[in-house]
Amino acid sequence: MHPSDSEAWKHFNNVHPHFLVESRNVHLGLCIGFNPFGSFATPYSCWLVILTVYNLLPGMCVRSEFMFLSTVIPGLSSPG
Repeated sequence: MHPSDSEAWKHFNNVHPHFLVESRNVHLGLCIGFNPFGSFATPYSCWLVILTVYNLLPGMCVRSEFMFLSTVIPGLSSPG
């Protein structure tokens, strides 16, 4: 199943039909809360915010070359 076929996207498309008909509009997924150091017990952390384009084919939208690092949040603990 493609991520853009989820119930949330279907609801968005029903509420905003004008966005759906324009083929140049981009569906994006926002991923946050990822700790690349792998351990939450380390004294320092780095949190990444990654954007994923969902207008691509299912096999393409999960590949690293189509995921864009938009923000790096450095800090002593998780952003919150």
